[in-house]
Amino acid sequence: MWNYDKEKPIVAMAVPTGIGASIGGYAGDASPIAKMIARDFNLIVNPNIVNAACFSGITNNMLYTEGWTFSQLFKGNISLKPSYNNKIGIIFDKGISQGIINVHINTMKAVSLIYGTNIIGYEITKEPCCVEFYNTSSGISSGSVKNEKTLVEAGKKLLDRGAQVLAVVCKFEEPPEDEYINGEGVDIVGGVEAVISHYLTRELKVQVVHSPAFENITITQNIVDKKSAAEYITPTFLPCLLIALSNAPLISYEKVEHNISIKDIKALIMPYNSLGSSIVADAIKNNIRVFAVKENNTVLKITKEILKKNDIIETETYKSCIQKIKDFVYETK
Repeated sequence: MWNYDKEKPIVAMAVPTGIGASIGGYAGDASPIAKMIARDFNLIVNPNIVNAACFSGITNNMLYTEGWTFSQLFKGNISLKPSYNNKIGIIFDKGISQGIINVHINTMKAVSLIYGTNIIGYEITKEPCCVEFYNTSSGISSGSVKNEKTLVEAGKKLLDRGAQVLAVVCKFEEPPEDEYINGEGVDIVGGVEAVISHYLTRELKVQVVHSPAFENITITQNIVDKKSAAEYITPTFLPCLLIALSNAPLISYEKVEHNISIKDIKALIMPYNSLGSSIVADAIKNNIRVFAVKENNTVLKITKEILKKNDIIETETYKSCIQKIKDFVYETK
């Protein structure tokens, strides 16, 4: 259950997926930063910040908010309804072999037992989803899904069975060897994962978060960088989704007093040069102060200077950002 402290301001922190963020571009490596910020504020986070394969950095004073949901919140189109012990449904891509699906089902059972997650069941899509992923010429992770409608059909069946939030697992081909294993570069599968999550959340009107499934589930015996280590010690990345979705806020289109809406958010924290997203523009439009943190660098190179937005506040570190937000929020009370 969300541990909301009425004495603390609500702040949002985002690290977009697939842009090579030096903090938050890997496997839950932004979790310590989020926990540090959440000591002083009620914190809204996107899944990319806390998802870490078999681990999750989510805590009771964070609101786990999928990317499309995040953007709609900042546009003022929705609010977040804090929720507890959500009914979770899981969509599996028919393209995944039965043996690998069985590994995920065993994972589902283990998470349900150990964490008490309320998993109502799963649906296998009628057709293979056929996911493709790649890095664009600008270095951003992206991709496409050939049969996205089959995911929607499976999702609707789970919603009819009472699911409130959904996890989706699609088959991915093995990614090429790159510097990600060494804690460098861009997560090549992250971009299309965001595409899938955003699309399904928009279509189904509930929070949907994605995890890839690979046919080769051999665990490496080589030493890897700590920033990517979580993804190299487990055959499935499903646990972090189920743990976080259990207490994720629900999407609401109604104006309810106890929901979290755009008017409740005091600040948005972004990597230093990833300021071109719609949430930044909408934050500025709605008089939410944007803070850009220089220690978090990305491949995008979109800074306040490029945008010509002098009201964006730059800070050297996340630690100094916390103090800047405190100064701003309490001075403007």
